Amino acid sequence: MTINWQKEVEARKEELLEDLKNLLRVNSERDDSKATSDAPFGPGPRDALKHMLAYGKRDGFVVKNVDNYAGHIDLGEGEETLGIFGHMDVVPAGDGWATDPYEPVIKDGKIFARGSSDDKGPSMAAYYAMKIIKELNLKLSKKVRFVVGSDEESGWGDMAYYFEHEKKPDFGFSPDAEFPIINGEKGNVSLALRFKGDNAGDYVLKSFVSGLRENMVPGTATATLEVPNEEAAVQMEEAFYRFVEANPVSGSIEAENTYVKIELVGKGAHGASPQSGINAGSFLALFLDKYQFIGSAKQFIHVATAYVHEDFYGQKIGVAHEDEKMGKLTMNAGLFFFKENGTEKENFINLNFRFPKGITVDELEHTLFTLMKEEGASVTRGERVMEPHYVPMEDPLVATLLQVYEDHTGEKGYEQIIGGGTYGRLLKRGVAYGAMFPNYTDTMHQANEFMSLDDLFRATAIYADAIYRLAK
Repeated sequence: MTINWQKEVEARKEELLEDLKNLLRVNSERDDSKATSDAPFGPGPRDALKHMLAYGKRDGFVVKNVDNYAGHIDLGEGEETLGIFGHMDVVPAGDGWATDPYEPVIKDGKIFARGSSDDKGPSMAAYYAMKIIKELNLKLSKKVRFVVGSDEESGWGDMAYYFEHEKKPDFGFSPDAEFPIINGEKGNVSLALRFKGDNAGDYVLKSFVSGLRENMVPGTATATLEVPNEEAAVQMEEAFYRFVEANPVSGSIEAENTYVKIELVGKGAHGASPQSGINAGSFLALFLDKYQFIGSAKQFIHVATAYVHEDFYGQKIGVAHEDEKMGKLTMNAGLFFFKENGTEKENFINLNFRFPKGITVDELEHTLFTLMKEEGASVTRGERVMEPHYVPMEDPLVATLLQVYEDHTGEKGYEQIIGGGTYGRLLKRGVAYGAMFPNYTDTMHQANEFMSLDDLFRATAIYADAIYRLAK
């Protein structure tokens, strides 16, 4: 039986696009301040999860909501289950958007909105792939389960809870990365450098704030401080504009008597590729490092400058490591917080590491602890630790997915290993598969995020073919 998958997508593309627009309108940023038993990660992720599951009910699938943590949409029956993992939560929109991030706009063949490429657009492509198979009444020998998450961008608490109540699929993929395939992912851990809040010198750091999430390169940074006198404030203002002119950043500085406020703008990016962004937090620390702060404020600024600034591979702190297959360790300084008289819990620099095989979390922590002890800072480990993950090329799952990609694109498939973490690693035989095509423009976790409509529809056809071949 020959199926023209592209034709089936074409017949449904307006419906698909309308459903995607409505899903993108749901602001699904995690908000712990509004978390309840009914909304474990805040109302936004819950509402987006329920919105996606409602599509499944509307279209006649078997649907289950697991206490608003996660849910699933089922197709077919069988002893084995093919799992597809998408997520409805998004990173904070941040600044720099040309349009409302939660009112999707179609322009130049692209749909712009937060979540369009990560991960509502790809999730909708995978869902419509299932919908096509259902509407064509194609026979399957395996169950297909689309698992919908709501906390992928933070702590994966959704999946931890979900799998306490539901059995894991036997194999599967996540539409949350790139084609041809992602069959390897580096390990992932965050280590926080913590500082006290004392500083009482001629220059006093009142506050320093930069970053939205540990897995985002900070695009903006703000500091407020007190300087010795008005002349020092004027001199700092002049120095700041010279600094901005000499570096790939922009910003503003305001002085009122001896109080100064600085705002600096860099470029946000995904924390798995810190080298592709311009870290506003570390650049602001670099500017302040030449001033005579003392105590913990000096330590905070110095550490950010000496060990963090423009070091994407952990070389300055002595943890650089490269594996022949998995590549280099990367380090992203995603969060900078300092408050005068704050505690070590409040004052920190969060370093997110994506590490290959050959180096352990214990080794990372020990090296950092030894170095920071000399700098007067402490180190704490984040709750979530992910070890490196790899599914061999000869696995039938990988082989089938690559063959589908080749058949639809005419291009040779190949394996890829990334620093980003996807739900594909939830399964021993789990990978990430699309929906971004080679040479795409990566706007994930950035302002003006978009997905190409041609890529959206092409991915839908690939997903439909892949699901059918894996489950028929």
